[in-house]
Amino acid sequence: MTATLPFRRALGATGLEVSALGLGTVKFGRNTGVKYPSGFDLPSAAEISELLAVARDLGINLLDTAPAYGSSEERIGSLLVDRHEWILTSKVGEEFDGSVSRFDFSAGHTRTSVERSLRRLRTDYLDLVLIHSDGNDVDILQHSDCVEALRTCQQRGLVRAIGMSSKTIAGGCLAAELLDVVMVTFNLQQKDMAVVEHASALGKGVLVKKALMSGHVDTGSAAARDLVLESLQLNLQTPGIHALIVGTLRTTHLRSNVAKALQVLG
Repeated sequence: MTATLPFRRALGATGLEVSALGLGTVKFGRNTGVKYPSGFDLPSAAEISELLAVARDLGINLLDTAPAYGSSEERIGSLLVDRHEWILTSKVGEEFDGSVSRFDFSAGHTRTSVERSLRRLRTDYLDLVLIHSDGNDVDILQHSDCVEALRTCQQRGLVRAIGMSSKTIAGGCLAAELLDVVMVTFNLQQKDMAVVEHASALGKGVLVKKALMSGHVDTGSAAARDLVLESLQLNLQTPGIHALIVGTLRTTHLRSNVAKALQVLG
């Protein structure tokens, strides 16, 4: 019998209940301009369907995507079944044209991006929308119209919770003060602990990106160490962190990550 993640975690005060591991979907739709250890072909529709089915069977309910992930949103929308069983997270602010990213945090673009994500994902609401920061977190939060536009989307019922995928400590802390959720980098090399602690004190949701250093945690290590397990221990045992996003295209890899997470969670 396949072991599954045993429980859901409350994502701050959002009302959302998420699995400790979420599935990242960059590789569903984009294989250029990425920083993974090796190149890869985009998966077939059948491969994505299998991965989604296995993720659900393993107890994963959190899916993370974005407009900047190429065709990821559209592919998920065409293949996802039982939408009500999933926590769908997308983003606003970053667009990728196949070679370079551009950023737009205006109110108009924010609204258009949310509405486009709804169409692509074939749903009438998004559980969570994160601001896809360009690195100028504080400036975006204080001087753009992005936050106000997202709040309007919340009021319209298009979005249940809003947050930021932050890139700085100051920006992450400010995002925790202003928004419902903050996504931070937290791994064996970089720990945005100040943001986690600040968000936790405020009762806000915390998601982790790059927990396995975009796949690089598997390379260059001593054979006696299981750095994936160490990474999962670090994240799953740190108070205030609710879930970490891990991407893969292999069901065997996904099963292995869940099995190691279960070792940590007991």
